[in-house]
Amino acid sequence: MSERTPLLVLGLGNVLLEDDGVGAAAVALLLDRYEAPVGVRVLDGGTLGLSLLPYLAEADVVILVDAVRAEAKPGSFVRLAGEDVAPAVATRLSPHQIGVADLLDGARWLDRYPARVVLLGLVPESMELLVGLSRRVRPALPELVERIVEEARTLGFVFRHKRTDETPAPGRDVDVARLAGVWRS
Repeated sequence: MSERTPLLVLGLGNVLLEDDGVGAAAVALLLDRYEAPVGVRVLDGGTLGLSLLPYLAEADVVILVDAVRAEAKPGSFVRLAGEDVAPAVATRLSPHQIGVADLLDGARWLDRYPARVVLLGLVPESMELLVGLSRRVRPALPELVERIVEEARTLGFVFRHKRTDETPAPGRDVDVARLAGVWRS
């Protein structure tokens, strides 16, 4: 990679651990409902950790999307920015937390830390071995996607809404497993 990415939207998490997969589900739904504007790269980073360093190092601004443990009810929206992001990913109790903390540290060590980093997410209800989001987090997924779109808009990047017969109307239940490419039996 050698070209700069003005905005990177990076979904994080493990789709096999219930609500930990909210980042992957959010970027999948984002791409299902919207067209990314020029200059925006939307990626499902899963649990790849340091493998994502080239993408982060080439980004001017990054929106991380993930499950965020906080003192709030499951499904609550969380937004952290700037200096609050690194401590949040370093102290959260998630199977991929070390990878995200290392990813941010790696960018800092290379002197390639993005000019701005924002973490958007939902408070998880469960991170048990189960594919799909919990009953309290699933309904909040469309709102998380709208918050990503709004955050990008405030940064000068306008996502264009796709409207197809397959796109669920706002407020309708979302088949997260289908969007994330994983089927629940």
